[in-house]
Amino acid sequence: MGTIRLSINRRTLIKSGVALASSQVLGAPFVVRSLADEPIKIGMVDPLTGVLSALAQSEVDGARYAEAEINKKGGILGRQVQLLVEDSANDVGTGVQKTRKLIDRDNVSVIFGDVNSGIAYAMSQVTNEKKVFHIVPGGHTDPITGANCKWNVFRICNTTTMDANAITPELVKKFGKKWFFITPDYAYGHTLQDAFIKALKKAGGEFQGDMLPINNTDFSATLIKAKAYKPNVLLNNMGGLTQINCMKQFTQFGMQKEMALGGALFELESIKGCPPDAQTGWWTMEWWWNQPKVPEVVKFVSDFRSARKKTPSARDWFGYVAMHTVRLAAERAKSLEGPKLAKALEDLELPPDVALQPGKVRYRAGDHELMPNLFVGEVHPPKSEPDDLFTPAALVPGEEAAGSVADTGCKMVEPA
Repeated sequence: MGTIRLSINRRTLIKSGVALASSQVLGAPFVVRSLADEPIKIGMVDPLTGVLSALAQSEVDGARYAEAEINKKGGILGRQVQLLVEDSANDVGTGVQKTRKLIDRDNVSVIFGDVNSGIAYAMSQVTNEKKVFHIVPGGHTDPITGANCKWNVFRICNTTTMDANAITPELVKKFGKKWFFITPDYAYGHTLQDAFIKALKKAGGEFQGDMLPINNTDFSATLIKAKAYKPNVLLNNMGGLTQINCMKQFTQFGMQKEMALGGALFELESIKGCPPDAQTGWWTMEWWWNQPKVPEVVKFVSDFRSARKKTPSARDWFGYVAMHTVRLAAERAKSLEGPKLAKALEDLELPPDVALQPGKVRYRAGDHELMPNLFVGEVHPPKSEPDDLFTPAALVPGEEAAGSVADTGCKMVEPA
């Protein structure tokens, strides 16, 4: 009989006695590979098909870029890193199924995902049950680090409350207090609109609006309703391809001449998908590539463009930070166990070459939410180069936009 080669990972190492006994029965030598030869597997679940696919692909691109960077420098805890990516297809059931597969069959140590907040929340139920460390790079709905916060879940992107709080004063000051919302009818949209309404009421404003399916294509009825309401500002809260379609129809109706446009997020991927007359409005960016006064950002953008043949977006940054977060937590914890990684990450400050912005950027211990700057400013057609589509007017500190941990409703329960 030939030699039987069995690969041993960390979860099966303790069963080696049984395996050895089996090899003696088979009369074959047992070849043990050291743990250092086994890659650290990280699973990522994102909607690579559907209306949010462009955003998801950028998160994967950023994570892949960091994976190569980390492996070139020796990996994590002396082991190479392997990113395994699965498509949630923008479906909760599929996202949960892929999460279970990555944990149970692929033996990943960490899970990332999902862009869709509803899927991210459902995934967190699984990762919490399995005690697996989970980073949400780009799912924004508040309860993930608020009322439904979990000891094993950390988030990189802002909460919807942070995004709304950052942009609302600017929209009120520049344009007025009468708003019309076009909002997607799922977890992200509900918490985002609630946050905007709360901030607007505080300023003494009034509003109307429609909630529409996440993959809505025809906005004509809603835009006619908005036109009749005569708001100061129309807030387009849709995402990805749906937001692009809404922007196109808004400008086809000539409504940019009648009201201002703005909202929480109009991301680089989406802006580039719009015609020049729809590249407009005042928005929050969660990270921006053009920061000439921050040398780490200048270097990162140059290197990223060389490697990935595109300008990094906030979504690329989310994926990049997620991978480096695992590295930083593991180095501090000297472990890949979920509870130890979580404890190591609480109040950890990102180094400048990962934070890629001015000031201190840390994971807040109380709710596991990253506290970065929020870039508030104006979207416009390209100026000096094709991706020069946004000019920041203000940097709002994350802590200021987020409020206190008590405000979030998070009551963190430590693992048993």
